[in-house]
Amino acid sequence: MTTTSVTRHFGDLPDPRSDHGKRYPLVSVITIAICGVICGSEDWVGVAAFGRAKRDWFATFLDLPGDTPTHDTFARIFARLDPDAFEACFRAWTNALVGELSGTIALDGKTLRRSFDAASGKAAIHMVSAWAGEHGLVFGQLAVGDKSNEITAIPRLLELLDLIR
Repeated sequence: MTTTSVTRHFGDLPDPRSDHGKRYPLVSVITIAICGVICGSEDWVGVAAFGRAKRDWFATFLDLPGDTPTHDTFARIFARLDPDAFEACFRAWTNALVGELSGTIALDGKTLRRSFDAASGKAAIHMVSAWAGEHGLVFGQLAVGDKSNEITAIPRLLELLDLIR
């Protein structure tokens, strides 16, 4: 198992489920979901379909008793996860990936289309992203505050990604 392994970085994520009726280890559910989303799944039905299609491959390194989790199982588990704990695991994993990749990481700011609401006075959402173009990966992104700009958000993003060494 490499240092960038999803199972390693999410292995200590607190499981919100009781032991009664727990069929799949949490790290198996998380790994299938992350792989499914990376490969283009846009909802839990898609993630479950991806898991079924790749079940034999997943079984080579995950504990999968019987079939793979259903879309309802993914939805229930992710709805109950501690988002801060999940984010910490996810950031640790992406930081490990950054350390193993070579090339340039570009920082870019974008305004999300249709994210404003003129009627309520809500401004558009601005994001700054760290993009590894050679690998086609976004390593992290951070919302730019209403009273701020990209220049102030970039140091925070670099700190979160541990890109300054």
